[in-house]
Amino acid sequence: MINALRTVFSLLLGAGLMALGIGLLGLLLPIRMALEDVGPQVAGYVMSAYYAGFVGGSFMAQRIIGRVGHIRAFAAFAATLTAAIMVHALVFDVPLWGLMRAAVGFCMAGLYAVIESWLNVRSPNELRGRVLSMYTLTIYISSGIGQLAINLDDTAGLELFCLGALLTSLSLVPVVMTRVAGPELGNIKTMSLAGLYHASPLGTAVTAGAGLLSGSLYALGAVYGTQIGLSVFENSIFMGAPIIGGFLLQWPIGRLSDKFDRRTVLFGVLLATVAAAVLMGAFSFAQGSFVLLATANLLLGGFLATIYPTAVAHAFDYIDRSRMVAANSGMLLVWAVGATAGPLVASSVMGPVGPSGLFVFIAVVATFLAIYTRWRMSRRAAKPAEEQSKFVPVPSTSAIAGALDPRSEPLPEFYYEDEDPGDR
Repeated sequence: MINALRTVFSLLLGAGLMALGIGLLGLLLPIRMALEDVGPQVAGYVMSAYYAGFVGGSFMAQRIIGRVGHIRAFAAFAATLTAAIMVHALVFDVPLWGLMRAAVGFCMAGLYAVIESWLNVRSPNELRGRVLSMYTLTIYISSGIGQLAINLDDTAGLELFCLGALLTSLSLVPVVMTRVAGPELGNIKTMSLAGLYHASPLGTAVTAGAGLLSGSLYALGAVYGTQIGLSVFENSIFMGAPIIGGFLLQWPIGRLSDKFDRRTVLFGVLLATVAAAVLMGAFSFAQGSFVLLATANLLLGGFLATIYPTAVAHAFDYIDRSRMVAANSGMLLVWAVGATAGPLVASSVMGPVGPSGLFVFIAVVATFLAIYTRWRMSRRAAKPAEEQSKFVPVPSTSAIAGALDPRSEPLPEFYYEDEDPGDR
C-alpha cells in the first residue's frame, strides 16, 4: 500500500486540491444566491448547469487531450476553471453564473480524465483496486473539508471565491510536475443506452435515478438549509454530513451486496433512502433539532452514495469483462444526465411545497426506483453470490476511472522515459 501511495501521491494531491476548491464553491454558490434573494427554482437551474457542463466535458475531454496532450490539456482546463470561479466573484449575474457553472462542470470532466489516465498508467494491474480506493477516499475527504472551509471568511465577500480559485490553480503544480507522461489511452467508447439497458435494465434505470437523487441533494441541500434558517457554520456541517455518510457506508453495504442478491441489497438501500428522506422532511418542522437533522442527512447521503456503485456492480454482473470500461463510461453519462435533471425538477417542487419539497422529491424518486427494483427481481433469476462481480466504490468522475476498476480488463499501458516525459 505504501509503495502504491508513493507512486501516485502527486496525482492524489492534485486531485485533492481540486476537490477542495470545488467542494467550497459548491456550498458557497447556493448560500450566496440565497443572500441575494434568488429563489430555489432559479438556484436549481444554476446548480444543475454544472452537471450539464460535465456531460459536455465527458464527450469532449478525450478529444481535447488527444489533440494537445495531457499536460497542456490539464493546464488549459485548470486555467479555465480558475477563471470561471473568479468570474463568480467579480460579477453577480444569475445567467452568467449559470454559464460559468457549466464551464466549471466541463473543466472538471476534463481534469478528472487527465488525472485518472495518469493514475492508470502509474498503477500496476495488481494495485489498481487499491489506487482506485485511495483516489475515492481522497475525493471524499477533500470535498468534505472544502465544505467546512466556507467558515474561513464572510460568504458575502470575495475572499472565499479567491480561496477556491487559489486551490484549483494550485492543483496544477503536483500534476504537471509528474515525471511520467500521460498514456495514449485512445478514445474510450461509450456503450449505447440501448446496449446498457439490454444488458442490465435495472442497473441502467437505477443509475439514472442515482443521478436524480444525488444531483438534487448536493445542488439544493444548501438552499434548503438557508431557507430553514441554518447559519453558515450549520450549513457547512449539514452539507458535509452526507459526504461523511457516503464514505462510511460504501464498504459495509458493498460487502453485503457481494454476499447476497445484489438486487435485494439495492432494494433495501432504496427503502432506507425513502425513510431517511421522510425523516429529513419531519425534522424540517422540529425546533432545535439540528443534530437530528444533520444525522438524518448523514444517513441520507450515505445511502445515496451507495446506489450508483451498487447499480454499476449489478450491471457488471451481466457484462463481459472486456466491455466494462465502455459500460462504465456509458453508466457515468446516464448518471450525469440524471444529475442535470434532478435539481431542475426538485427545485420546481420546492417552489410550491417549500424547502421540504427537496426531500419529497427524493422520497418519491427513491420509492419508484424501489418498486422498479422489486419488479425486476420477479423478471430475472438472481445470480449466485459467487458468480457476482465484486463491489467497487466507483467514483462518478470520468470514463477513465473505469480503467482503474479491477473488475475490468486493463487498458494498454504506454510508458515514457522518466527523464524526458515530453508533453503528450
